[in-house]
Amino acid sequence: MPTEAPEEAFVDLEELEAIEIVNIEFEVGDKVVSPHHGAGQVLKKEHKKMFGKEGEYLTIKILHNDMTVMVPCENAGITGLRRVIDEETVKKVLAVLEDDMSEMPKNWNRRFKHNRDKIKTGVIFELAEVVRNLALREHDKGLSTGEKQMFTRAKKILASELMYALDKDEDESEAYLNDLLTSSAERIAAAR
Repeated sequence: MPTEAPEEAFVDLEELEAIEIVNIEFEVGDKVVSPHHGAGQVLKKEHKKMFGKEGEYLTIKILHNDMTVMVPCENAGITGLRRVIDEETVKKVLAVLEDDMSEMPKNWNRRFKHNRDKIKTGVIFELAEVVRNLALREHDKGLSTGEKQMFTRAKKILASELMYALDKDEDESEAYLNDLLTSSAERIAAAR
């Protein structure tokens, strides 16, 4: 029988949609997460003129793929840039990862779009749900080529954040996540 995540691990998406997007002030050295790139660290905060527009920009080093991105400070909230999760949120994310698969569309095209939209929200619980569901589906039935690529990318993004949140290096974080997903998939398969 699948275990259930604690009630506080669930996020009501309707509540999230009602939340006003707020720009968070970031400083040099802050560990942040971009929903499109993963976790990184703010290297610089500087006033620049880019594309004919002057403003303050953050330069962020994304660690898992050695990429540097620039984000206008005024658009940080709109892009989904946020701080790395805290210890309490890590527990909730791990509960989501260990839970049973949630309902997903049967058709792979619709499932792909459904998962892509969840990842784009930038909400860590949505990302964890996608990673968990794809891990369980891979264990049970296998994944399409597109879903395999999505699974790899989503795991990288999640592992990059867990790296900071759990104070691990990149390899340790990826191994930790893979071990957790494998043991959870085996436990759930055995309970069916």
